[in-house]
Order: sequence, then C-alpha cells, then structure tokens
Amino acid sequence: MIQVLVVDDDFMVARLHSSVVASQPGFEVIGAARTGADALAAVRTLRPDLVLLDIYLPDMSGLEVLRRFRESSSDYPVDVIVISAARDLDTLRTALRGGVFQYLVKPFEIESLRARLRDYAGHQAELHDLTEAHQDEVDRVFRTSSGRTPPPKGISPETTDLVLRALGEAPQPDLSATECAEVTGLSRSSTRRYLEHLVTIGKAEMRPRYGVAGRPERRYRLLTK
Repeated sequence: MIQVLVVDDDFMVARLHSSVVASQPGFEVIGAARTGADALAAVRTLRPDLVLLDIYLPDMSGLEVLRRFRESSSDYPVDVIVISAARDLDTLRTALRGGVFQYLVKPFEIESLRARLRDYAGHQAELHDLTEAHQDEVDRVFRTSSGRTPPPKGISPETTDLVLRALGEAPQPDLSATECAEVTGLSRSSTRRYLEHLVTIGKAEMRPRYGVAGRPERRYRLLTK
C-alpha cells in the first residue's frame, strides 16, 4: 500500500482529498495536517510514501515545507504532489527544483487527482522492478519520451487539436464546456474532459464565473505562449 499524508489548511478540502485517495486502489491515508509544522512532524512520525501538499499554509509556505523535506530526505525520504491555487511562475519553478512529482492547480476535476495518483503508482511499480536500467527505462522513470509525456488513456491528439482550435477561434475570450461542445460537435462530458486535459498540460486556463446564485460556471480560455 502507498501511504499518503494530506496537507491542507482547509478541513473540508483535506477531507475531500483524503476520500479520493482512500478510494484509489493501492493507496491508504495515514494522516492529515493543517499547518506546515504539523506536516513536518507527521512526516517524521508517520513516514508516508507520498504527501499531497498545499502551498498556502497558515504558518509557513508549502515551499518551505518542501525545502525542509528535502534537507532531511536521508532521515525520512518522501515524494510530493503539490495541490494548490498558486500558479505563479516562481512557485512552479521552486516546486520543480524541489523535486515534486506532480503539480495540480486548484480548482480541478476529481479525475485529475485520480489520474495523478495512478501515474504515481505506476511510477513506483516501475522503480520497484528496475535493477540496472537502460535508457528507455530511465526515460519512463523520469516520465520522459523525447521530451514529451503521452496523453492520458482515452485522450486522442486529433480531438485535442479540435478543442484547441475551438478555443482559439472563439469570438469571445473564453468558452464554457457547453459552448465548446456546440462548436466541436462533441458531447458535453467529452468536451469537458478535453478542456481539463488542456488545463493540465498548460495549454488552457480555467476561470470560474460567479453568477447571482448557484455554483460558478467554469470558463476556459487558450493560453498563448
């Protein structure tokens, strides 16, 4: 079992993330922490394999927590998936240099977290089976293939391009999943999945639009490099 510590200062968010982890085969939640200090203490005592780490914590930045994890990695090595609303370039660079396994931007679809947990489990299985690696095996361990990561199962490059064109040619700055589905001819659920995939790979951005009442509408726009 892959043992997971969930770190988030919002109790409800931590409970949601814990429930997703607990429902994933091969994973077990062994604790939760709401502050950076609690996270450091929990890693020392519980020795998790993986930490789901928020950046915005009340006592210190999650990046400081990550730094301290790495300073003490010989005592309690741990892998990290960052889950945060922080999306500025400095934070992303620091997280990357700190050796995070994945970085998931809030808000996100629950399936996005499940996909990253599956990716992590597969990564660990590959490491477990290796003794002396050849280059193709090294590439898989470091999640590279000529500098590219293959799309998730069920995501086709052709349909991805179709949704990209719909965003790029839209007369308004952003589209909802329903509006994009009308343009592409796809079902709303399929369109939503591709839009979330584009957000995950950094080609699109999701911004909620708040109305008078009810849940905010999710709007997607193309990110230009």
